[in-house]
Amino acid sequence: MSDAEPNSAGVAEPDHDHLLRSNLERVFNERDAARRAEAIAELYAADPVMYEPDAVIRGRDAISDVAGALLARFGADFRFVPQGRALGHHGMASLPWRAGDAGAEPTVAGIDTAEIVDGRIARLWVLLDL
Repeated sequence: MSDAEPNSAGVAEPDHDHLLRSNLERVFNERDAARRAEAIAELYAADPVMYEPDAVIRGRDAISDVAGALLARFGADFRFVPQGRALGHHGMASLPWRAGDAGAEPTVAGIDTAEIVDGRIARLWVLLDL
């Protein structure tokens, strides 16, 4: 992921919105484990860490397992939907989202905040609005 453009300070920045939207769509909405693993290999650093309110998940395989378990738990119509654009600079970006069954009121909302290193997600904090 080298879609980097210099910001006003001359620092090359990745496309934060594309990266975090791709994470929601290609990782957390992807039910096929092989496609999800392929997306994680593209979007995440080699040894990523994901922080959830009640857990710390280490590694690409573990992140894929968490995403798959969420989708299995909540059913075939459950989806994560971005709310607005991701904002970021200097290696940090955030994207608000909502999730629930398609066509129904969202059951959960949150914000993904990522540390981005070399255009990939190195650490991801999942902040839930409970």
